[in-house]
Amino acid sequence: MDDSLTAPTYTLRGLELIGWRNMQHALDFLYAGGNLKQGTLVAINAEKMLTREDDAEVKTLINAAEFKYADGISVVRSINKKYPKANVSRVAGADLWEALMARAGAEGTPVFLIGGKPDVLAETTEKLRKQWNVNLVGTQDGYFTAQERQALFERIRDSGAKIVTVAMGSPKQEILMCDCRKVYPDALYMGVGGTYDVFTGHVKRAPKVWQNLGLEWLYRLLSQPSRIKRQLRLLRYLRWHYSNNL
Repeated sequence: MDDSLTAPTYTLRGLELIGWRNMQHALDFLYAGGNLKQGTLVAINAEKMLTREDDAEVKTLINAAEFKYADGISVVRSINKKYPKANVSRVAGADLWEALMARAGAEGTPVFLIGGKPDVLAETTEKLRKQWNVNLVGTQDGYFTAQERQALFERIRDSGAKIVTVAMGSPKQEILMCDCRKVYPDALYMGVGGTYDVFTGHVKRAPKVWQNLGLEWLYRLLSQPSRIKRQLRLLRYLRWHYSNNL
């Protein structure tokens, strides 16, 4: 079998992660043989690794997801440290989502978008259609009640979507994807956090040079000093990394 259609996995703190060499490898893996994979795609960074250890519900949700991949540079470095022969690169969730949308547009793959503010979702929809001719078969902003969830799941099922992306933040998006899959398992689900905001220019992402240096976290901290508590929490992850406790 073509090795671009498969991917090795690596274990950190009991969590099995897919090791993609680059973005093209990720796309080839997800669209292996022209058949888009079904299941839940979850981006794993250091913060999510910590939350998984501390929150039993999050741990169950992450463990249940079929495709966990290294989104954060810290996690990539930990894989390459623990497995010296690994050839794993960071595949950022926001970049993977854009690449998937471009591929979906080229392939005619039906897509359903969930989450975000109504105006941001509308801008995202318009830009996806204009930029890549994405076949959007349904959308739902993030402002719906618990009572409306079942009807949403049925809408997604009836739409025939093959990619469902959910921008609600963790763990809300993981809970929603898990519940929706019980009604409609025949799609690839992807949690994308604030990606719609970045895509439409409402939130500025770190410049490429910062990303390439693995300093996106520092750029976000300088842009939003209120994140300091979240960043200090990551010192615990660094201890795991440098004490070989992975």
